[in-house]
Amino acid sequence: MICKSFKEKERMRRAGRSAATILDRLCSLVRPGMSTLEVDEAGGQLMKDMGVKSACKGYRSGHRVFPSYTCLSVNDEVVHGIGVEERILKDGDVISVDVCIREDGMIGDNCRTIGVGRISPEVEKLLKVTEESLFKGMAQALHKNRVGDVSEAVQKHVEAAGFAVITNFVGHGVGRSLHEDPQIPNFGKAGTGPKFRKGMAICIEPMVNMRNPQIRMAKDGWTALAVDGMPSAHFEHTLLVDDDVPEILTIPDGCGEAEQYFSEKLSAFAA
Repeated sequence: MICKSFKEKERMRRAGRSAATILDRLCSLVRPGMSTLEVDEAGGQLMKDMGVKSACKGYRSGHRVFPSYTCLSVNDEVVHGIGVEERILKDGDVISVDVCIREDGMIGDNCRTIGVGRISPEVEKLLKVTEESLFKGMAQALHKNRVGDVSEAVQKHVEAAGFAVITNFVGHGVGRSLHEDPQIPNFGKAGTGPKFRKGMAICIEPMVNMRNPQIRMAKDGWTALAVDGMPSAHFEHTLLVDDDVPEILTIPDGCGEAEQYFSEKLSAFAA
């Protein structure tokens, strides 16, 4: 587990801000009738405009190479969906937009699930609870706390609402590489696991299914789907571990500084 230097933190702040700004702008473009390929190409253009590179496109897992600029997962697609021309977004769909970029040698990684047009109240609740669980987990990402403190906070909030935590995928450390130690599950027991240290950079990312936590893999070898065909949600931030409040790095331009952003989000959830 690597604690970042002062210069590395500054570079990660820039990468995080860029990733979040791209995510925010890309989500604002999503409309019924668009193909997921159009959304992905728009993401690639935003990256080009900001002078950053996709950390997804060209990512290797064994013999497979990820072909898209972003991960776009629709409805029962949990994570790692690929933008394709034939997948047309419809009113009532949900799409998880996962933007991961590399800037000046550092990674910025974030995800948000949004509704396409009007979505049902039950699906809207799924999205709200998943995002809330992310902030519940991030509130535990403090110096000398343990990974299990984050894991339990996420799991308790999700399951109390009647939804299911996906156990096949986890959060992770991040920095020069997309995936660094430690792994950060969205399930577990408080007081267990590795200790956090001030200056560690991590990604917390709850992935939540409507009912069944089980997944299956699509034929493309990348896309994970809920086995019951019901909607899934995924929210993610990159952050730095600190003493009292974690520093969220993936905040879009115009949304204030980290401590203010975190406080305002928590207040909005409590309202």
